[in-house]
Amino acid sequence: MSIDVVDESGEAVDVVDFTRLARFVLERMRIHPQAELSLKFVDVDEMANLNKLWMESEGPTDVLAFPMDELRPGRSGEDPPEGVVGDVVLAPVVAARQAGEAGHSTVDEMHLLTIHGILHLLGYDHAEPDAHREMFALQTRLLAEWQGVRRGEDVEA
Repeated sequence: MSIDVVDESGEAVDVVDFTRLARFVLERMRIHPQAELSLKFVDVDEMANLNKLWMESEGPTDVLAFPMDELRPGRSGEDPPEGVVGDVVLAPVVAARQAGEAGHSTVDEMHLLTIHGILHLLGYDHAEPDAHREMFALQTRLLAEWQGVRRGEDVEA
């Protein structure tokens, strides 16, 4: 997989950690091994600009997802298509604020937001109650599995 992680946020982002997380999520979702994904960490001003331009919303948000080839999770026994998954843009400062409110670390919040953004790229949404339950259950499962991997646990797919 080709995963490009760029940190333009001015914060201390562990690019290697987020590259591994993105690869982990894409593998768990059975995305083609040659798929491409971009993660970009930006400052608050850039996130506010992107949020206004693309979402017509004022102020910075935590994460934005820009799908490209509309790739979807693969199914067992099927060959997934190659392509570009898309771009996920995160604002670490916004994530830090949310982490404080949620009572966990900024890194944990950024991991959650990365997974959330990738799921959006793969067609998941949370506008309707059933879709919300499905997406957030999957997000919670993937985050727990990732945390297990980081602790060195053997986590089954």
